[in-house]
Amino acid sequence: MLLVRRNNLIPPLVRVKPGALDRMGIYAERYQFNRILLFFSQDLDDHLLKRLASSLFSRNIDIVQQTPVASISFEEATEIFRGLPRNVDAIIGFGGGKALDVAKYISFLGRIPYISVPTSLSNDGFCSSQSSLTVGDRRQTLPSAMPFGVVLDTGVCLKAPEILWFSGIGDLISKLTAVTDWKMAFHAKGTQVDDFAALICDASVYQFLARPTRDLEGIKLLGTALLFNGIAMSICGSSRPASGSEHLISHALDSLSKRPRLHGLQVGVATYLISLLQHQHSENIAALFNATGFWRAISNDPFDRSEWLEAATLAPSLKSDFYTVLSSRDCLPEIQNALDSDAYLRPCFSA
Repeated sequence: MLLVRRNNLIPPLVRVKPGALDRMGIYAERYQFNRILLFFSQDLDDHLLKRLASSLFSRNIDIVQQTPVASISFEEATEIFRGLPRNVDAIIGFGGGKALDVAKYISFLGRIPYISVPTSLSNDGFCSSQSSLTVGDRRQTLPSAMPFGVVLDTGVCLKAPEILWFSGIGDLISKLTAVTDWKMAFHAKGTQVDDFAALICDASVYQFLARPTRDLEGIKLLGTALLFNGIAMSICGSSRPASGSEHLISHALDSLSKRPRLHGLQVGVATYLISLLQHQHSENIAALFNATGFWRAISNDPFDRSEWLEAATLAPSLKSDFYTVLSSRDCLPEIQNALDSDAYLRPCFSA
């Protein structure tokens, strides 16, 4: 009998509400995080940085060092780690994906508790046990630790650019095709499926489908859904509940496209495309993209059709022993037909 070993690494500190940023000092004080290292996005609004600093100072929390992050270079992150001050209680990553990934990876190297404070919801990386960094010239996913805390100020995230909202929606909806691929892998190859992790991802999508609005409540639903996706991956120790063939296409695009787009935009369109191959969820996905304006955003800046066909050809070979619908048959003719004939996909691609 195969014994499943779970990684029960769930953040004990989770706040998802308006004004959470102004309570950071209270949260740090509760866990006796008195000396903090702060990593923040280089282009972060100075007003947001002042709000965070003011909250920490109000509780006599010492920001030992503040580091702006502009690069996701593995080499630079390890160099920063070598020069870290001693006797630090926690690391805060504040801003977008680059700052969060660098802070998360450095906290992992130093075995220092990490608090994730995202200012937008473009993907589920703000609560995951992986960091996406460049090693040399290649983007790679490196092991990290789950955040000790996630502090998501819905008021701050609501003010982020709309395109980041669309990216988060695209990354969230991909869980439908990812879980389907995972179950296909079980039937075809015996790949172990963690039913609870799959259930969490499914449930997180449907809670957002019930109210996909760009307001405080919608931001809360999207934020918690993406957070649950990260936790699901941590629980089963695999990316499979949140990443399937749609992510493989996006990874291929990252490597070959002349102008790669935001991860969630690529993944979102790929999710609808893959759902047609899987013969599941297509109507729900299309309806969500209609309701939120996702289709409109993509058609305003369409993808290159030839790049997508090349990416779909390359995608199945990117991960060995990662069975998906793209492994089940030669899907390229179906993909070509969908790009040419599907009413939702046609406006998303230029010749």
